[in-house]
Amino acid sequence: MKTAVAVLVVPNLVMDGIQARRRGGLAATVRRLAPLLLFGGAGTVLGTAALAELDAQTVTLALGGFVVLFVTLNALAVSPRVAPSWERWLAAPVGLVAGVVGGVTNVPSLPLILYFYALGMEKDEFVRSIAVTFLAYKLVQLVSLVAVGLLDGRRFGASLALAAVGVGAFALGLRVQDRLDARAFNRVVLVFLGAIGVWLMIRALG
Repeated sequence: MKTAVAVLVVPNLVMDGIQARRRGGLAATVRRLAPLLLFGGAGTVLGTAALAELDAQTVTLALGGFVVLFVTLNALAVSPRVAPSWERWLAAPVGLVAGVVGGVTNVPSLPLILYFYALGMEKDEFVRSIAVTFLAYKLVQLVSLVAVGLLDGRRFGASLALAAVGVGAFALGLRVQDRLDARAFNRVVLVFLGAIGVWLMIRALG
């Protein structure tokens, strides 16, 4: 799991960078999310430090648990809403939690997706906000991984190779995303995530 987190950091940076710039409005999104990005960066440092000390079984179980929880909430149609006036107060704690989760599991998406959805963001802003936060957190994680000795030359080379392969697949995925019905797309993603989450938990507990 530690190797997986390390070698996925460069592909994440490349693809999140592409997604963040895809439909414009990047500067406005960065300004809006500045507190979330700042505290998320701090959380990422803490989470990455924790990753270096945790055993692979614990990290795998945590990752599987977060994925299953995310899928379960979607299946139950849990739709929390946050008043716009609360955004300035919630940005810091949400960012910190997302950063720690991302540093440990490489998946900061659960708290971020729930938070952005609760704010009622429209589709393009939602996608761009996810990409911007991931990009910021992954830049911090890249430095943190090097600092704690989890991203050496061999793993960095593997990460670059995965990024090269990932760009082609990502371009294809963007085309499918634009054409696929939103409801059908969400169902496919949830089924896939659910299967992976359960498999990770079984593997960690086995």
